[in-house]
Amino acid sequence: MAIEEDAIQGEATADAPVALPAHPIEERLEQLAELRKEALHAGSEAAVQRQHDRGKLTARERLGKLLDEGSFVELDMLARHRAHGFGIENTRPLTDGVVTGWGTIDGRKVFVFSQDFTVFGGALGEVFAEKIHKVMDLAESVGAPMIGLNDGAGARIQEGVVSLDAYGGIFHRNVKASGVIPQISVIMGPCAGGAVYSPAMTDFVFMVKGTSHMFITGPDVVKTVTGEDVTQEELGGAMTHASKSGVAGFVAEDEESCLEQVRYLVSFLPQNNLDDPPYFSPTDDPARRCEDIISLIPDAPNQPYDMKAIIHEIVDDGDFFEVHQMWAMNIVCGLARLDGHVVGVVGNQPQNLAGVLDIDASEKAARFVRMCDAFNIPLVTFVDVPGFLPGTDQEYGGIIRHGAKLLYAYCEATVPRVQIITRKAYGGAYVVMNSKSIGADLAFAWPSAEIAVMGAQGAVNIIFRKEIDQSDDAEGRRVELIEEYTDKFANPYVAAERGYVDDVIDPRDTRQVLIRSLDMLRTKREQSPARKHGNVPL
Repeated sequence: MAIEEDAIQGEATADAPVALPAHPIEERLEQLAELRKEALHAGSEAAVQRQHDRGKLTARERLGKLLDEGSFVELDMLARHRAHGFGIENTRPLTDGVVTGWGTIDGRKVFVFSQDFTVFGGALGEVFAEKIHKVMDLAESVGAPMIGLNDGAGARIQEGVVSLDAYGGIFHRNVKASGVIPQISVIMGPCAGGAVYSPAMTDFVFMVKGTSHMFITGPDVVKTVTGEDVTQEELGGAMTHASKSGVAGFVAEDEESCLEQVRYLVSFLPQNNLDDPPYFSPTDDPARRCEDIISLIPDAPNQPYDMKAIIHEIVDDGDFFEVHQMWAMNIVCGLARLDGHVVGVVGNQPQNLAGVLDIDASEKAARFVRMCDAFNIPLVTFVDVPGFLPGTDQEYGGIIRHGAKLLYAYCEATVPRVQIITRKAYGGAYVVMNSKSIGADLAFAWPSAEIAVMGAQGAVNIIFRKEIDQSDDAEGRRVELIEEYTDKFANPYVAAERGYVDDVIDPRDTRQVLIRSLDMLRTKREQSPARKHGNVPL
């Protein structure tokens, strides 16, 4: 019998080969290929077209622009929602409306999620959130930046309270990762309701003109409750949050330039709080003198000048990446390099409100200082501050409390800290702006510096009021006393005598002085007292 079977088999093989069943793995691989293809096109063609018609990229197109080519590794590509009710169980697209994974930017690892508006309008449900939770946990445990591309309609109504609970998981992870890894939020569409609180707790927020919107309650609700007529753009557009609320640190004209800005920001940031920021071999001579800097400071002490021009003159290649460029413009904050090493720069801006500190300026600088301190970025502070802004609006708004935030931030910072006093340094505002008395490692002054309790005119009017009133030539005596006070106090030499500044330097040598100082301070170590955390004057 066995011989006959062999003969039959041989005959069949010779005449007409019998098709053998496919290997189970091959079948599954074919199935997998189809599923991956489906996941890559989870949104309908019509939805993708609507996205493009609005001037917006798709979730995957954005990742292609953000990450190094071919570096993206996707997680949970085959995930589907598990919800029931309201017909949602009949539509179960792969990815569930968010693309997550990791990749590289300039060869450095980052973790990402990109909300997909073409699937359920980017609305967040249970599985959607679980994917974000997973990638956030990985980012924190591995120690790499977390970048979120937000373009979603908020909580998925069909999943009810599950969606709200899922948001809480994201918020909790934002706080756990704060100060551990850099967190960057990129708003590329709607971000409304509770969804706005995740970006608000991250280190940096980017928005795009015309297509990004953030608000707690939309225009319809605002009109119902308050009677105000306001558009989405007026209420929560990019320029609103960049210039009025201070929520957005960066604004771009379009999505491509926005994602390029994100890549550039990452080049200044360390992978995590245990790493140093990336170093790049400088093309700018560390010994370069800033010959043009003298001409940037006007002769008249009350004449404004542009502090950003000073900064550009000093830093490597004049390259200064400003944060919150359009909000609280009386203070300047941003990232730059000196001799290839990253520094955080804070400076009063005499061109705006004479460089005074007010509520918004204090908050802006305080948050920036704390970010730099968290991520081992040395701080350089340029001081030209006539004081805190007076007025009932400021006092009623809590300038005492808000000003204390900046004071607290500098006092708490353990990174290398260098102060440069360019001109006015008056009163409590001078102390707050990273003075030696609150822990600056080094302080330098230009010959034009005026370090005093207040300006000469105000001081003379208080100290010599009776003498001036009793003088036969009151105005002449006032001018004489102002000149005397200026000669005696409105200069850096009294402060230098007492060691409140370490040296008075030629402004043209500022770059060299800063590079030498920061090089010396690079091995600075400071041990803080054991405590759970401080109580910031929020």
